[in-house]
Amino acid sequence: MGEQSCEFPLSNASDREIDAILASARTIAVVGLSDKPHRDSYRVASYLQAHGYRIIPVNPAADEILGEKSYPNLASIPGDIAVDVVDIFRRPEFVPPIVEAAIARPARVVWMQLGIVHNAAAEKARAAGLAVVMDRCVKVEHARWAAGGDRREG
Repeated sequence: MGEQSCEFPLSNASDREIDAILASARTIAVVGLSDKPHRDSYRVASYLQAHGYRIIPVNPAADEILGEKSYPNLASIPGDIAVDVVDIFRRPEFVPPIVEAAIARPARVVWMQLGIVHNAAAEKARAAGLAVVMDRCVKVEHARWAAGGDRREG
């Protein structure tokens, strides 16, 4: 049985950086997007899609999710599709290869959803010039940003 550790972010995007990401992003690849409407990944992606973002599902077990073609991995997304944010809904042990693929693409942002932290992968992404958000829900952050308030200084 594999050993699992619980990490806390050693460094994370500030609220201002998150606001800038949300304001400038257009296309979000959701790695681990489920085709089941009761799953968090589906609800978050559906919310983002309803708010004008293009969602690119990344799930090797699905052909289409939320009306968009699903890809088995980030590398399979055609190069002419600019991916701004890679939103990760996978357990921390699966994060490093996803970050590697985000760097190779290249994406602008790696976003690890609430409860997902991988400091070593985050440092690698930052060193490659990507912004990194860990342990934050993009749906919650978007709702806060869209409402224009309740932000801490940072």
